[in-house]
Amino acid sequence: MTTTGRFFCAVAARTRGDSIVGTAPHGTAWVLIEYRGGWPADGFDGLDLEPGTKALVFAAARAARARVLLVRRHGRSVPQGPPSWAVLRYDATGVHRQHWGTWGRDEDLAQIAPALTAPGEPGGRPVVLVCTHGLHDACCAVRGRPVARALSERRPDLVWECTHVGGDRFAANVVVVPDGVYYGNLDAGSAVTVVEEHLAGRIGAEHLRGYTDLFPPQQAAVAAVLDRFGPAGRHDYAVARTFRDDDGWRIRVTGRPPGPAAADGEAGVEIAIDVDVRARRTPQRQLTCRGPATSSAVVYEAVSVRQG
Repeated sequence: MTTTGRFFCAVAARTRGDSIVGTAPHGTAWVLIEYRGGWPADGFDGLDLEPGTKALVFAAARAARARVLLVRRHGRSVPQGPPSWAVLRYDATGVHRQHWGTWGRDEDLAQIAPALTAPGEPGGRPVVLVCTHGLHDACCAVRGRPVARALSERRPDLVWECTHVGGDRFAANVVVVPDGVYYGNLDAGSAVTVVEEHLAGRIGAEHLRGYTDLFPPQQAAVAAVLDRFGPAGRHDYAVARTFRDDDGWRIRVTGRPPGPAAADGEAGVEIAIDVDVRARRTPQRQLTCRGPATSSAVVYEAVSVRQG
C-alpha cells in the first residue's frame, strides 16, 4: 500500500524483493499492430475489428505461438501516413526474420496470417517495446511512460509503447524483439543504460528477466552465468543440455565469457558452465494491481554455478 491507501503491485514487489529472474514468457514470434486510439484493457482482443479478419489473425498467431501486441509511438503528435503492422521472429542461429506492412482498413490486417509462415526478410533493426498499458495495470502506465519518453528521446526510430507483455509487478518492462529479451524493474535512467548496452552487444544480469526462447529454469541459468562472468552478447551463450531430477535442474551453458570477466578461464575460449537451478513457490499474495490476494508465483534460483 502507498500512503494514499492505493495498492500498486510494482511497489509491493520491490518492497518484497520479488525476483525477476526466469519470468520472460516463452515465445519466438511477435505480431505488432500500430493502433493510435485508446487501447482496451485486453489489447487486440478488445478492438472492434471486422470479425473474420480478427479471427484469422488470432488463429494464425496461435498456430505460430506468436504474441499479438498493440503498439504506438510515444508522444501526443499524430504520426503521418497509415498505421503499420509487423511480424518479427527470432531464429536461434541469429538470423532474425521480419515482415512490415501498413493498414488502412481492418481487412488489410489479413496480411499478417501469411507473413507468420513466410520466410521474411533477414536482419533488420531491433524493436524496443515499452509496456505502458495502463488500462491493463496501473503500474505499467505510471512506470512505463517515463521510460518510453526517455528511450524515445534517445532512439525514436526503434522505440514503441505496447500493450501487456506480462509481469506487471516488474514495471517498467522493456522487451527487445526479435531478440526476445525481457528486462524489468526499470526507470528512465536505468532503461537508457540497459537498452544502449543491449544494442552494443552487452546484456547484463541486473535487470534481465530472461530470454524468451528459453524456459524459466534455463533463463535463470543464463542469468546466473551473466552475473558470474559479466555482460555478453545475445548469442555468446547457449543452453547445451538440461537435466531434471527430483531437486531441480542441472543446466549446461556453453559460450565464450567476455575479456576481463573470464576469471576462471581464458578470455575468448569456449567453456562449459554447469548451473544448478531450484524452484520454489511464494506465499499467496496480490501480484497485480487488480488481481486477487490469493496468487502465488514460482521463483527460480541458481544455487550453484561452476565450470564443467
